[in-house]
Amino acid sequence: MNKLTVSLELPRDLLGALDIPESELMPCLLELVALELFRQRRISAGKGAELLGISKWQFVQRLARYEIPYFVESGDELRAEMAMAETFNEQNQ
Repeated sequence: MNKLTVSLELPRDLLGALDIPESELMPCLLELVALELFRQRRISAGKGAELLGISKWQFVQRLARYEIPYFVESGDELRAEMAMAETFNEQNQ
């Protein structure tokens, strides 16, 4: 992955708001960026996991911790997707 280094100037009291030691600031900010990009549907869960160097399952667990939904489809949309998948499966057996 081609990387870019970014320098940020932040108020020191931000550490208090985040409730983390300074040594954990960069990983925490990267996690927050990845989660927000996923929430905005600008990256996939797989890409978010890759950015954080974790498995997709671990990324989904972090989404849950921050109450960010993994699925955004309505129940009707999910049922329609399932019906299409069942039809496709039946046609290809």
